Amino acid sequence: MTARRWLVAGSVAAVIGVTGALVAVASPWSGPGETSGPTGAPSVALAAPPTVDRAALVASVPHRSVAKVEPVRLAEGLVPPTNRWYSGLVFGDEPQPVFAEPLSFGLTADGFTLGLPAPTVSAQTIAGPHVPALTVSVGAASARISAADPVSATIELLDASGKVLGRVVIAEGSPFVSFTAARDVSVRTQGPLAATPEGPATAAGERWALVGPAYRDGVTAVADGESVSWYALPDAPTAAAAETLARAAAHPVTGVDVGYAVDADAATTRLTYRTADRAETAHVLMPHHTAGAGCDLGTYPSTYGDLRLCAGSTLVSSVPVQHPAGAFDLGDLDADRRSTLVAAVKHDVASTPAFPSDTYFGGKALLRAATLISLGDDLGVDISALRATTVAALREWGQPDGCELRDARCVVYDEKARSAIGLTASFGSDELNDHHFHYGYLLAAAGMLAADDKALAKDLADVMNLLAQDIAAAVPSDQLPQLRSFDPYAGHSWASGTSPFADGNNQESSSEAVNAWNGLGLWAAASGQKALGTQATWLLSTEAATARAYWTAPALPAGFAHQVVALNWGGKRDWATWFSPEPSAMLGIQLLPLGPAQLSLSRGVDAERIRASVREAAPNGYDVMFGGDLLGYLALAGPDDASSAWTELESLPASAIDDGTSRAALLAFVAAAGSSSPPSG
Repeated sequence: MTARRWLVAGSVAAVIGVTGALVAVASPWSGPGETSGPTGAPSVALAAPPTVDRAALVASVPHRSVAKVEPVRLAEGLVPPTNRWYSGLVFGDEPQPVFAEPLSFGLTADGFTLGLPAPTVSAQTIAGPHVPALTVSVGAASARISAADPVSATIELLDASGKVLGRVVIAEGSPFVSFTAARDVSVRTQGPLAATPEGPATAAGERWALVGPAYRDGVTAVADGESVSWYALPDAPTAAAAETLARAAAHPVTGVDVGYAVDADAATTRLTYRTADRAETAHVLMPHHTAGAGCDLGTYPSTYGDLRLCAGSTLVSSVPVQHPAGAFDLGDLDADRRSTLVAAVKHDVASTPAFPSDTYFGGKALLRAATLISLGDDLGVDISALRATTVAALREWGQPDGCELRDARCVVYDEKARSAIGLTASFGSDELNDHHFHYGYLLAAAGMLAADDKALAKDLADVMNLLAQDIAAAVPSDQLPQLRSFDPYAGHSWASGTSPFADGNNQESSSEAVNAWNGLGLWAAASGQKALGTQATWLLSTEAATARAYWTAPALPAGFAHQVVALNWGGKRDWATWFSPEPSAMLGIQLLPLGPAQLSLSRGVDAERIRASVREAAPNGYDVMFGGDLLGYLALAGPDDASSAWTELESLPASAIDDGTSRAALLAFVAAAGSSSPPSG
């Protein structure tokens, strides 16, 4: 990638006007278990989503209004779309810009603006803010989200009386934004467009184009039911790219269907961009997506790297499969190391503090204990007392009516927020922040301890299944949103519930997101939910792949001075955290909890890249925040690194070990890392 691409978008040629329509798809959109798709789309046999009675789960716990969320711009009856890339449009006194890749979008007093972010690079930030290139006015007085899925949103623009003027659809991965009129509307577009010689239905500039029923002096007359679409052209567009986009613009996207599949080698995501007449559209790929046929039409700039333009309505992309794991393979331990690890387990079990009562620190403590119990079982250490304490705490959390009896270690359902919420909030969990981080710890601990205890699994089922569905419901319902936390286009989760930021939504701890889906899979296995296990494997595999691609081992532009990106947003990427400026925090927050699922951090990563990242995080030694996790990551570079990490960990000050893990668990991670195949390099 050249520096020029990151710093400024080059000039491009004018669009070629096209008046023909695309051929409609002959077969219906594929559903779970089917393999057919739109013309030219790769075939994939989709997994059937879990069958879950969400109404019963919601009814099993008390209902209380405890969430601090107010969906200001949302049609009545819709489940509030928290933790979405577009949540900033819904919540807060003023709507925030959102980033759909490749376009950015913002609501205005009477319409909306469109932009194509042009990234700039500094030592610590890759920034691509929303800079309006087109301003569209329809005479609206207000706006509200009227339909939503994990990838797209439909926005109703309303007049002063509250009646609908028309509907705007935006979608991640779509180069188009469309407006479909609900009555005769005059639409004014301000920006670098001019009518083309081919006729009044098309307007174009060097970068932007419009397709609609008429365009004269910046005004498009749109009758009831008619649509107008705006789009950006890729860098240096070819005639084929311009023609494909102009044709597709005549068939606006109405929503996006999400499907997934898992086989022995890969976890696959399939996104189907629906159009009203089932005609073909076009889409763009992020760097982590695998490209199929028809993806040679050019690229758009973005903060994540070049986005490839593809013809067609279906995005199919695969990553290497990663299965949920709850135990380390310690079969290669020699006698001396085994003795060291046994002593560490005994010490860490004896020094286990009382469990906190909030969903985050309480969940971390339970997973720490569950890991020690697993290690104790493997090594023949008596952990009966810790097991009894931990199981008792889990049973408290798993008591459906617990919040009728106490004000902590219990879960309620908030009908307005449509969410399960722990009564003792932390890090804005009552604002719907970080639910996948918090609940992932609880699910992982429950999955590990209930794996061989059917009675415990039964006792925990109502609450744990509710937490699982809160963060990962595969299909939408009246009670819970579809995939609250996970973005199937971006391939990772978003942490902020309401996203009150001009840079879009964000996620800091990629590793805790990986832990969430690993925990979901462990709970699915313990509770005998095969379909949920398949879904968890898809989520885990995809999030782990993007954690490497965008956080721990990203491809970075010239000028960015660091090895990792600690905080990814819709509109920028930062070497920064919410909680500390320390270099160890930037990498450490991408590692915890360093369990078996994090062994994949080295997959496809050069060994020297791992070493360089650790050197940057701990230039003066490991007695730093997350020092133990940094040593665990170093062990993934190769056997010699693992040996050094083991030695350092034996004497590492306890203050450098995160409260969500233990010295014993870190030693076990290093042992497992050292016995596995080293990464390349």
